[in-house]
Amino acid sequence: MQVKLDAAALNSFMHAEFPQVAAQFRVESVMPMAAEVRLLVGDMHLRPGGTVSGPSMFALADLAIYAVTLGMIGPVALAVTTNCSIDFMRKPEAGRDLIGTARLHKLGKTLAVGDVLIRSAGSEDVLARASLTYAIPPNR
Repeated sequence: MQVKLDAAALNSFMHAEFPQVAAQFRVESVMPMAAEVRLLVGDMHLRPGGTVSGPSMFALADLAIYAVTLGMIGPVALAVTTNCSIDFMRKPEAGRDLIGTARLHKLGKTLAVGDVLIRSAGSEDVLARASLTYAIPPNR
């Protein structure tokens, strides 16, 4: 399968379609059936105790699967999450960006299924693992 949108095109798409999140995230790379997305961690992402909040990590996982899906099918703004399960395994550090590495296991006409591993930038330790399913609207 060939990539239809590269990282630069996805970042431009996000700025146009989702400006509310585009300032917090950056698509780092897109490859066939895989992508990396960075959460630019700021004070808004922290919870008491000096760690990145679970909802911020969920948003990273969700956006990473969205990015790889659109990278493969093109700019379909109305693709939506239909299922997500996330396991939090380690506490992220407050002062480091998070990287979500997404890969698709299945890309069909109506569903995309994949997983995301979340790490702190510069670390190999997995902080969280998420499994997501996206619904792809007809007539893409």
